[in-house]
Amino acid sequence: MTTKGIAIAQNAGRWTAHDLDIADMEDLDSLVDAMHDLSSGTVIAFVEEDDEYLAIVRITARDPDPKVFLSDRRVLLTSDHAERLFADALPSMAGLDDDSDDDAPVGQASPVGDLDLLADLGTPTEALLELIAEEGMLPADVISAVSERAGAGEIFDDVRG
Repeated sequence: MTTKGIAIAQNAGRWTAHDLDIADMEDLDSLVDAMHDLSSGTVIAFVEEDDEYLAIVRITARDPDPKVFLSDRRVLLTSDHAERLFADALPSMAGLDDDSDDDAPVGQASPVGDLDLLADLGTPTEALLELIAEEGMLPADVISAVSERAGAGEIFDDVRG
């Protein structure tokens, strides 16, 4: 499995983009520590794994505790990376298993976490959910759209290559 992590960090009103080495991170705290190393301002980390899910983590100078969004909570059961990094920050998965009779139709994502974490950066809850649900939209496409809305599209694309 391939896990990719990229962060955008805001310093003095300008965005910079950074690769994150997700594979060596033990938990959400280690991800947040790496984010704090990038800026004392707003930092948004994007994590994707094999086009299966998207995680977004945000910290700010005013609120250094992470806000976490996961595009599909079911990956907490199928991905070691997702479980290790995000399970403690999201609602309990007790009672949810691979054969769960979930509210979401089969094949449809079941987002969880802070759905409003990007509202002040141009992606309110409804827009984030629409991006996640759009047919054919890969996690990398969602990241590009969210970064563009925040004003960091060009620098994000430079790092992503």
